[in-house]
Amino acid sequence: MSRPSPTPIYTLRGAAAPLNTLHFSCQEGSQPLLFSGSGKGSVHVWNLDSRRAERVLDGHSGSSVIWVSTLQSTGALLSQGRDMRVCLWDLSEGRAEVSDSLWTGSVGFCQCSSLETGQGAWLLACPGEQTEEIKIIAFPSKKVMCSLLPDAKLGMVMCLRLWQPDAGPGPLLLAGYEDGSLLLWDVSQRRALSRASSTCPEPLMCLAFDPQRMRGVSGSSDNNLRPWALDENRNLQLQDPVALVNPGVSQLCIRGDGKLLASAGWDHRVRVFGWKRLRPLAVLQHHTDMVLGVAFSDHRDPRRRLLAAASKDQRISLWSIYNEGPDTG
Repeated sequence: MSRPSPTPIYTLRGAAAPLNTLHFSCQEGSQPLLFSGSGKGSVHVWNLDSRRAERVLDGHSGSSVIWVSTLQSTGALLSQGRDMRVCLWDLSEGRAEVSDSLWTGSVGFCQCSSLETGQGAWLLACPGEQTEEIKIIAFPSKKVMCSLLPDAKLGMVMCLRLWQPDAGPGPLLLAGYEDGSLLLWDVSQRRALSRASSTCPEPLMCLAFDPQRMRGVSGSSDNNLRPWALDENRNLQLQDPVALVNPGVSQLCIRGDGKLLASAGWDHRVRVFGWKRLRPLAVLQHHTDMVLGVAFSDHRDPRRRLLAAASKDQRISLWSIYNEGPDTG
């Protein structure tokens, strides 16, 4: 017999605005938290034990928050708003203060990407003032390391993923563009190493990357997920697309153990796939409007790992699925 359709273990309400993005923080010895960014400019800090927002942060002057993340080394929170600012929050000892901020000059919807390089030191990849520009900025100095501009006209930069390979120089950056192109950049050499162009010229709305397997996947406004891989020479290799029932993907997320992929759909649904073969596992139906963000928790106890989905319907659904077994396919 097939498994029954999953249901959320609970739903978070109270943001009073569309919810664009999510980020879990489940560090050992700390309270498990979920951060969400809303369309009215606030960041909610959700206590996953009480299932309530323990703090609401307002630092973007009412402009939509499109990305939230945390720094593992310091516990600081990062938030990016459509006010063209990235804010660094000090949440230690009950604080809720913006300790630093950066003006990006970008008016688009491209989310930033961060990479920690040492205790309190990190890099930020963010869209720049020019349409196709990506800036790499070192913190805490806020020095602009480089500005990456492709040789060809690819349109607006849409999505970013900054990462450090295990071997060789780095860091490297994956970037998706408005014309459907995907580029791999060598940040230290300030040059593009490889480019892959989709047969469908839709903007790349989102991407997810697994540095252990050197594989990734991107989503757009059409009805396909497009997997790809990096070969030993760091060339991007497109693989066969995976068809979706309905078009439109807002975000993609790979679980930390590399077993699951979740997609946030414009059709109000979250789809879960086995990451190894991109085999469909579940369709999660709960929301009444577009799902805009998905995130997996990183809790040390596998039984307490969750999948969260943020929607335009102003709710966050939390799910406990496929937390047992050696492989999901």
